[in-house]
Amino acid sequence: MSRQTKDKPIVMIVDDSAENLRILIELLKDDYHVIPLKSGKAALEKLAQDPLPDLALLDIVMPEMDGYALCTRLKADPRTKEIPVIFITAVSEAMDDAKAFELGAVDYVPKPFNPLTVKARVNTHIKLYRTLNELKNALKDIRTLSGLIPICASCKKIRDDEGFWNHLEIYIADRSEVQFSHGICPECRDELYPEYSKE
Repeated sequence: MSRQTKDKPIVMIVDDSAENLRILIELLKDDYHVIPLKSGKAALEKLAQDPLPDLALLDIVMPEMDGYALCTRLKADPRTKEIPVIFITAVSEAMDDAKAFELGAVDYVPKPFNPLTVKARVNTHIKLYRTLNELKNALKDIRTLSGLIPICASCKKIRDDEGFWNHLEIYIADRSEVQFSHGICPECRDELYPEYSKE
């Protein structure tokens, strides 16, 4: 999944045409951090690094690795499978809509580019992607903070999802933004330090 930051969303454009890259960079550079790449191989190398893009614009017709093959690789990798893919296709090219969506693409933009269409589709799918990530993170938090928590009746350690037993503080700190301060309750004070007990 992509990082959720206050920075501009990242759009990766993969197209072997320098002219197409130039046009798309010009259209998107004010609202997005644009990463232009000329081949599927270069895209895969970039995707092996962080941060991941919030969206990928892929030309369908490219030498060596076409857009379909690149999309297939993206969707097969757990790190990149959630990145929305929009295909770039020329009106003169025969695009297999069924294949494109079956591979996991969310949309396509035709060439020659209509600036309003490109901006609207990119914006829509980035907003959807980020909203879905926020919802998934919220759901993860809800699952973490609710349900049955196995706790040792003797030492009070908690068993995590992998079966390891953790101290209570570690378990909670790993799953929340809670910070701990330590004290001692009156009952434990009376038992352990009777000299400090109030009369």
